[in-house]
Amino acid sequence: MHQSKLFFLFLLIGLCVSAQEYEITGKVIDRDTQEPLEASTVYVESVRDSSMVAYTITDQNGDFVLDARSSSDAVNLFITYNGYKPNVRLLKLDQKKIAIGSVALELQAEQLEGVSVVGERIPLVIKKDTLEFNADSFKTRPDSNVEDVLKKLPGIEIDTDGTITVNGKEVDKVLVNGQEFFSSDPKVATKSLPKEIIDKIQITDSKTKTQEFTGEEGDGETKTINLTIKEDKNKGYLGRLAAGYGTDDRYQVNGIVNYFNNKERISVLVGSNNINNAGFSFDEIYDMVGNSRGGYSFASSTGLINNFGRGITTSSTAGASYANAKKGAYEIGANYFFAYSDSYNNQKTSRENILPEGSFFTDSESRFDGSTNSNRGAGEFEFDVDKTLRISVEPVLSVNRTNSYDQSTTTSTDLEGNLSNSNERSTVSDGMQRSFSNRIDVLKKLDTLGKFVRLTFRNSNSINENESNFVSTREIFGDQPSEETLNQMNYSDNKHDNYSVDLGYRQPLSKSYFLDFGYSFNTSSQINENSVYDLDGSNGEYGLFNETLSTNYEFDTKQQRPSLGIRKEGEKFRFRFQANYVLTDLSNNDFLHTGTFDRNYENLNFEGMAQYKFNKNLNLRLRYGSDVNAPSVGELQPVRNISNPLNVVTGNPDLGLEQSHRFNLNLNNFNWKDRTGFFIYMGAQIQEDKVVRVTSIDEDLLRTTTFDNVDGNYSFYAGVGYSKQIKKDSTYTIKINFDPNINYNNDVSFVNDSKLTTKRLSVSPRIGVGFNFAEIVEIEPNYGLTYNNTKYSLDTSEDQNFISHRASLRATTYWPENIVWGNDFNYTYNGNVSSGYDKDVLFWNMSLGAQFLKDKLLFKVLAYDLLNQNNNSARTTGADYIQDYQSTVLQRYFMASVTIKFDKFGGKGKPDSGGRMYIIR
Repeated sequence: MHQSKLFFLFLLIGLCVSAQEYEITGKVIDRDTQEPLEASTVYVESVRDSSMVAYTITDQNGDFVLDARSSSDAVNLFITYNGYKPNVRLLKLDQKKIAIGSVALELQAEQLEGVSVVGERIPLVIKKDTLEFNADSFKTRPDSNVEDVLKKLPGIEIDTDGTITVNGKEVDKVLVNGQEFFSSDPKVATKSLPKEIIDKIQITDSKTKTQEFTGEEGDGETKTINLTIKEDKNKGYLGRLAAGYGTDDRYQVNGIVNYFNNKERISVLVGSNNINNAGFSFDEIYDMVGNSRGGYSFASSTGLINNFGRGITTSSTAGASYANAKKGAYEIGANYFFAYSDSYNNQKTSRENILPEGSFFTDSESRFDGSTNSNRGAGEFEFDVDKTLRISVEPVLSVNRTNSYDQSTTTSTDLEGNLSNSNERSTVSDGMQRSFSNRIDVLKKLDTLGKFVRLTFRNSNSINENESNFVSTREIFGDQPSEETLNQMNYSDNKHDNYSVDLGYRQPLSKSYFLDFGYSFNTSSQINENSVYDLDGSNGEYGLFNETLSTNYEFDTKQQRPSLGIRKEGEKFRFRFQANYVLTDLSNNDFLHTGTFDRNYENLNFEGMAQYKFNKNLNLRLRYGSDVNAPSVGELQPVRNISNPLNVVTGNPDLGLEQSHRFNLNLNNFNWKDRTGFFIYMGAQIQEDKVVRVTSIDEDLLRTTTFDNVDGNYSFYAGVGYSKQIKKDSTYTIKINFDPNINYNNDVSFVNDSKLTTKRLSVSPRIGVGFNFAEIVEIEPNYGLTYNNTKYSLDTSEDQNFISHRASLRATTYWPENIVWGNDFNYTYNGNVSSGYDKDVLFWNMSLGAQFLKDKLLFKVLAYDLLNQNNNSARTTGADYIQDYQSTVLQRYFMASVTIKFDKFGGKGKPDSGGRMYIIR
């Protein structure tokens, strides 16, 4: 250990002594207009091997300051701007501060020989609506995947579960050569594709199908990343296989193979494990350590794996994907997946239930076992009939089989600790779900000024068949003790069919202003046949039909929505405003009970958005929207639900529509020159006639619940974010992120005919730092806390105040050569958790890996939860309760694994520039 410390010290001193710091300044202007060229890219490369030394971006005045660190006496200086001829020169480093004055760039009328070579190496290009990075300009380890290079890019953050944000905006799609990779989950591509095959990383605002076809800008709410494959890597195949086995019979195996042939791609993946990784990934340091902290779960994200949200899951997945495209003609993609999983969970819960006259307490312990067997096929087909007509079709078909066993014991006690009631129940279920959905879009441009017509048809059809055995014993104590036992078979056959048609037309008023006309029609039908049979004690068969608890109804919803809107499109300012007149018809035909009813509603809703771009870096966006939500059939149906005998729920057929109003603001600013980002966001929601639970509790603490519409529910959130990247050529990089946020909720409900208002405030500051030294050491500490304050309007309930702490440290070393050592520490403290529940935990994963055969083979040993402290306990507060819970989690195990990487590429790539440069003056 002492020798390794000396090595790092001497290495750092050697680098600092040999490499000198230089400051290069200048100004970039248009040769003809003499106007400054904001967001020009300025960078320097090593003369010896053309590796990038440093880069910067010009400000709004065209000025730049480039801090470079080099041990050479000269570098190649590149000054580029999209659409202009680049300026390239050999720059002698004969003084610490070098001023090159004004550099005038000339418009590029046609492609010049050699210019493309320069273009291939530009580290960053800022276009009108696209930010483009050159993957090779950002140094990473030779075995890195796409996620590793994304972490190097300024303004991009990736959290522990792989979620990507660009200056506070979440990335919802990652495409490969413009097409979806396996699924819409961005993590599939970023975690499985190696960085070495990636040419460009392009970041844009996510767009709807209409925006893509018409060339309209995206709304900017989310981001899309497109990965382009290098020409010399775009013909051939690459793959990875991994297998691991450990103590307690823990295991994981997975593999993926990709075949590329220009626009054509075939991918196959397989995976199986019993460590809560419901999918696959190839994080060669921290992989195979389970999903206990909310890690990446591909199969769950596609709806294949259902671990019922809890416990430990064993899962297996297999799938294949195909994609192909021809520019101006078609894009096609299809995939099929099979998945199997089973999970189990033991859970303990303690809840304080708030009443006007005091509180009572429920304690429960439960055991759950469940399994799923899933098949899913999907396709995406897009055809350009001509330049003005595009048709797309997106079908999805799935078949799932589920089995589960759920057992629980619950007791209720009053303030004095006296036992009031108890319930033991168990449910054994066997179900089958089949669903088909499709979307068809037809888009037709009517001129070149922006006039178009759009037709969209959607359908979703599902069948849910289930057979379950429900056994319950409810016991009431006190002055009039009683006991009630239920033993029932439940046969349900539910069908849900939904169809919708959307028609849109846009009429240009001028070059910037447009009118939007729209009409949508949606019809939905739910058929529910739920037959309950009680056990016949005389013959031991379930032959007694229970009409009271059975249901047989058809619930139909029809909604029409004509709309009229106006919008303005512009470089600096754009807005849209739309009015929607919503006509909603609800009807329920009950064939067993007196629950037949019809309801009709009419509402006028508005939505709008305004955006102003102050410059290429700073923009402000305001948004407002209102909408209506119809009550669910369970909230409307006046039928008793006794799945929990301690809380019998009955719907209210007189419920009205719930209307919501949403406001939000976003201010985003990222200075690419200084690699500094700042954003502010805030929003609010007001709910009128919100559907809430109305609960009554009798003297035996038995609850009966129905629903009603109430006003006074609203919420508010706000936050800021700051990020800074400090980079010294290839020596070290530091990334700093600070993002505090605040949330406030005002919830209104009713208990025992008394109005209960709950005000919940949470404040959550978080800071994270990432440090990388010469791709030898990576250190990533993070710390965050959450202050919770909950106030109840009832004097009988005590307000809640507690603080939760979260700290983590991820440290990785890549020295000696071919040795990878990773440590992942996580500490969590849950304040104010009641006795009997663990308040804090220190979670430590460690791995040690060795790479062989030119990094094609990795052997690794790892320890999961090395201190054996992992738990899953927390305190939550609701409108009328305070609850602590703890459930099953993975515990300490050790695993050894082997990862094999293979690839073979053919075809002609672009010739290596060999350090050539083209001098353009």
